[in-house]
Amino acid sequence: MPRSKSPKTFILDTNVILHDPTCIHQFQENNIVIPLAVIGEIDHFKRGSQVINLNAREFTRTLDKITGDAIFNGGISLGEGKGKVRIYITKGLNQEVHEAFREDNPDHRVLSCALDISNTSRSKNRVILVTKDVNLRMKAKSLGLQAQDYTTDQIQNIEHLYTGRAFEEDFDDEILQMFFTPPYEVPYEEIKDHFVNELIPNKYFIIRNSIRSVLAYLDHEMQMFRKIDKNAVYGIMPRNAEQTFAVDALSNNNIPLVTLTGKAGTGKTLLALASALHNRKFYRQIYIARPVVPLSNKDIGFLPGDVDSKLAPYMQPLWDNLKVIQDQFKETDSKYIVINNMVKDDKLVIEPLSYIRGRSLQRIFFIVDEAQNLTPHEVKTIITRAGEGAKLVLTGDVYQIDHPYLDAMSNGLSYLIDNFKGQKLYAHVNLEKGERSELAELASNLL
Repeated sequence: MPRSKSPKTFILDTNVILHDPTCIHQFQENNIVIPLAVIGEIDHFKRGSQVINLNAREFTRTLDKITGDAIFNGGISLGEGKGKVRIYITKGLNQEVHEAFREDNPDHRVLSCALDISNTSRSKNRVILVTKDVNLRMKAKSLGLQAQDYTTDQIQNIEHLYTGRAFEEDFDDEILQMFFTPPYEVPYEEIKDHFVNELIPNKYFIIRNSIRSVLAYLDHEMQMFRKIDKNAVYGIMPRNAEQTFAVDALSNNNIPLVTLTGKAGTGKTLLALASALHNRKFYRQIYIARPVVPLSNKDIGFLPGDVDSKLAPYMQPLWDNLKVIQDQFKETDSKYIVINNMVKDDKLVIEPLSYIRGRSLQRIFFIVDEAQNLTPHEVKTIITRAGEGAKLVLTGDVYQIDHPYLDAMSNGLSYLIDNFKGQKLYAHVNLEKGERSELAELASNLL
């Protein structure tokens, strides 16, 4: 029998670990090397309450469980069928790295580690630097090193990402008439063969012919197609079919997990918040959060003031959406007063996402805004905290990402949509038409 190939060796950069603190368990039978410079950088990230700090602490605990003297030498096995992990100590910069880049910094220490291991390996093409930093990958390749992105949790094709709804044309009028006759639903088995598009739980359809059209929904048990009506939620009336679908999913108690995607101005956050207020009697609290990802990758520490002052600019868009809903009513209106009272009594809370640590997510309508700036691991952490009676809603634009190491295929929102498609506890709607203003819609399409 031909001899099987030896395991590959993957050198991990800091950003991979901060992206997914469980990453060392994702390389099958291959070996993992963590440069000591990476351990130093992880140590700097351990302090703080942001998600990236939580990830740093989680990885440190994971490494601590398996650590021992061997981790600095031959490495320690990660378990049956898996490779070894070891920490590699570099003594200054590799001469080739120093001549090429001069500066002694953590990135170049990682490069030195990868080059040293590659130079002593029998098969250089089986030594690979893994980093989410495209510039570091280019530097590695300039030195003849193999380098790649961390793609374990990426989806395969963003162009085919599930939209949650479909068009069905040229339906027999007899079938459409059934949706307009009590009880305004049609058994799945009776009409399933008439559909062209894939049929999965909680999918929405625009069904039409030359005479009429209907908005319909396939229930979570795939037993009935039900007619969907346009209903206002806390004074907010859906303006198009997709918004009507979104409101239905947000108000359906059989669907505890909902994702809404779409460009700016499509109404994602506004509809989620209005639906939460409309259905508040089912929940003990409405909690709205968003990850803090400063633009230009600057830390919030450079902003003036205390912690609340630093975070206020990131939370303001959520307060703006709440104000839009409230301003529909007079100050003496009970619905206006209810919002003030809910904020005062902490029944409606708007905070950075990192503040949910330690909270119990039982009977909470939990909205995560800008979820495209979360990693798949962070999204998993949020959803696995859901308690009994909770409703989780994640909104975002998978093409508008502020996080320096995420893109349309690797962000947590895309990953969630791709993996939860077809689950009976989940619904997704992609909102396409902007409703903010004609000018805003034009700018979104052209710029």
